[in-house]
Amino acid sequence: MKAYQEMSREELLQLQSELNVAYQDAKAKGLSLNMSRGKPAASQLDMGMAFLDVLNSSSDMNTEAGIDTRNYGELTGIPEAKRLMAEMMGVQPENVIVCGNASLNIMYDTISRSMTHGVMGSTPWCKLEQVKFLCPAPGYDRHFAVTQHFGIEMITVPMGPEGPDMDLVERLVSEDASVKGIWCVPKYSNPQGYTYSDETVRRFANLQPAAEDFRIFWDNAYVIHDLYEDRSDNLLEILSECEKAGHPDMVYEFASTSKVTFAGSGIAAIAASAANLDAMKKSLTIQTIGYDKVNQLRHVRYFKDLNGLKAHMKKHAAIMRPKFEAVLAVLDRELSGAGIGTWTRPNGGYFISFDAMEGCAKAIVQKCKEAGVVLTGAGATYPYGKDPKDSNIRIAPSYPTPEELALATDLFVLCVKLVSVEKLLEA
Repeated sequence: MKAYQEMSREELLQLQSELNVAYQDAKAKGLSLNMSRGKPAASQLDMGMAFLDVLNSSSDMNTEAGIDTRNYGELTGIPEAKRLMAEMMGVQPENVIVCGNASLNIMYDTISRSMTHGVMGSTPWCKLEQVKFLCPAPGYDRHFAVTQHFGIEMITVPMGPEGPDMDLVERLVSEDASVKGIWCVPKYSNPQGYTYSDETVRRFANLQPAAEDFRIFWDNAYVIHDLYEDRSDNLLEILSECEKAGHPDMVYEFASTSKVTFAGSGIAAIAASAANLDAMKKSLTIQTIGYDKVNQLRHVRYFKDLNGLKAHMKKHAAIMRPKFEAVLAVLDRELSGAGIGTWTRPNGGYFISFDAMEGCAKAIVQKCKEAGVVLTGAGATYPYGKDPKDSNIRIAPSYPTPEELALATDLFVLCVKLVSVEKLLEA
């Protein structure tokens, strides 16, 4: 395929004319497809319906230790659930607190607690003149929304295939005591699907922060969300690396089963050092008498252990894999060699990241919307919703069927071509 940048003005005008006709035809189809968020498809949710049958009115509701899950108590979660989540995250059960249904809620509470009461005896962030957070980008928009909600200044750190730009992270963290944290999605990152290299994880563990209350917010959302058995990514375990480096308190790790069982009805956990968890418990004892232990018991009875989780996730992968491949096949066929876009090829997670020509992302997303395909808003993957290059677009293949995805991606590449031609003709 000839690169668009190599075309003459006459060739571009001819191509623009052809693309405009194709775009009007596409609009006439009346599509109504959504690739904006990483929602599980109905087929994924249907797959786990037996989860609801694990407990009923005649079930034994006691844990292995005889704890009645119907009653109050067990603030940090029932032992079996702590063990299950610890296995999932690759940590020890004593380093885990099992909370409610969503890891995002734990992250929000952790930021809120740091603002009002500080981190392990340090000055509450709300009493400081300035609080900053590092934000690897493209990244997860809901992370950025949390820190923005609390008025925390966000600093963009470029992301690459190995993880964040660690030279920049190390410099900012060591030089500026107002830098209190960094957001991370270390395995199959949102949206690029990158997994942090071993060297990156070790550099995180060996950070020398100027602030004693600096914390790594390690959102391990896709820890078991592999698409391929033969080429799944491996992530070095951060808690043990921090301990080896002499910084056991520097990290909070989060995970959940929200995209394993039912979205919004999973269990979520935080893993951290004993000192961090003790500090957290001081607030938890006031915030709640305990989380939903019946749901914790349901998860344990259904999955039993890590092997059960992995077997279930293979079923998810069988549904997700053809969807990712449908999108990638269209991108490869229609855009390879055109010089108007690049895209990631993740081995897991929920997203594909597409980088258009600079200054084109918003126009592409808008054209797609006008023709019936909704994408994540351009800029959403950057702090404050501002992509400096206006180029990144997050594609979420999970919700539509493979057939719908092929239609949606056909329209997407059509819009990429049309907007790119328009951009080149402006030059």
